[in-house]
Amino acid sequence: MNIMGIVLAAGLGKRMKSKLHKVLHPVCGKPMVEHVIDALDEAGVGRKVVVVGHGADAVRSALGARAEYAMQEQQLGTGHAVRVAEPLLGAEDGVTVVVYGDTPLLTARSIAGMLALHRESGAAGTLLTATFADPTGLGRIVRGADGSIERIVEEKDCNAAEREIKEINAGAYCFDNRKLFEALAKVKNDNAQGEYYLPDVIGLFREAGDTVQGYRTSDADEAFGVNDRVALAEAERLMRARINRSHLLNGVTIVDPASTYIDAGVTIGSDTVIYPGTSLRGATQIGSDCAIGPNSDIHASTVSDGAAVKHSVLDNAVVGPRTTVGPFANLRPGTRLGSDVKIGDFVEIKSSTIDDGSKVSHLAYVGDARVGKDVNIGCGVITVNYDGFSKFETVIEDEAFVGSNVNLIAPIRIGKGAFVVAGSTITQDVGEDDLAIARDRQTTKKGYAKTLRARLKAKKNR
Repeated sequence: MNIMGIVLAAGLGKRMKSKLHKVLHPVCGKPMVEHVIDALDEAGVGRKVVVVGHGADAVRSALGARAEYAMQEQQLGTGHAVRVAEPLLGAEDGVTVVVYGDTPLLTARSIAGMLALHRESGAAGTLLTATFADPTGLGRIVRGADGSIERIVEEKDCNAAEREIKEINAGAYCFDNRKLFEALAKVKNDNAQGEYYLPDVIGLFREAGDTVQGYRTSDADEAFGVNDRVALAEAERLMRARINRSHLLNGVTIVDPASTYIDAGVTIGSDTVIYPGTSLRGATQIGSDCAIGPNSDIHASTVSDGAAVKHSVLDNAVVGPRTTVGPFANLRPGTRLGSDVKIGDFVEIKSSTIDDGSKVSHLAYVGDARVGKDVNIGCGVITVNYDGFSKFETVIEDEAFVGSNVNLIAPIRIGKGAFVVAGSTITQDVGEDDLAIARDRQTTKKGYAKTLRARLKAKKNR
């Protein structure tokens, strides 16, 4: 069966009070409308049309070729929004799913369930519904004796019996495509807002003798739409809980889910432990048997099996198996660490490769460097990679030892097994197994410290 989708994303979103178009506000690291597109893809929806209006260019830029676009020049209601997709889809046979771009909690499972019921029942239209303990302010679903939907009644129009109904319209639909556009042509705008409403097609289907079904989702959160920053924060909370629960059920230990922030799309292997205060963002991949956190921020990075990251920041970095990072390390873009590497406290690494078994234990900066295997980089070492105009490379070969407080003035190469003495400023290459020392000769003046203190005291007392 030909399954199409229409995503309504043309509204201004005034209540967001933002320069960013409403459906592009992120929830767990991804724009709301992209969550919706992902759900449609997963449910097997093929051709997708996003109805745009305000912020059209930004929405097109965000989604690119994942959808086609129809422009709603004037926002005249949800029925009108669907009709602007008619030039693209109106001649097609099949089923069309209609969803809102500001419902990021909608799942592929519910879309697929709605489509299955629609096919099995031969309905002209099928609604996604949800049951709320307190449906105050929401339209009620009135079902017939056979379980099909007779009508949707807005709360202000409910009688006493209808007001007790807990089932509401969740705001997602699927329709026989041709019947949808035939019905939309008959929808009128004789209401206080002068708008054309999509739910009005339900009544038109019923008048024509067609069946309308309702698929009730087991998760009422899927009906949650975002209209302001309060709702955005709540959607983030709900999705974060859903994501964390999924990882927990897949064998990941999350010590405190309430203080752990994991974006949609992050992958984590089994038997990894995530400690409180940790954020895993973007296209991050965490292996098995890792220890992450507490208080670590990892973005678009890969952490391999058995590695540990503690109190540290990683951005577009790769951490090899059994490597330890932190506490208080900063791995900037282009960092690639091999296996069994140790990166200690207050170490910053940028655009550098550090091979297996090497150590940068504390208080060092390594930038634009290639570091070999089993290298020791001591406390306070700096690769001086920038002269104010250009960046230069430092190469430290296998088994070299770089002592504390060494400046390596790039471009420079430290050979295999070389030894650089603490406190040196190295400006020339050091060969294999060579020892390099570059510091001024020490001068000691006998007893002069006592004289110096006396002079300083006298000066202070003047």
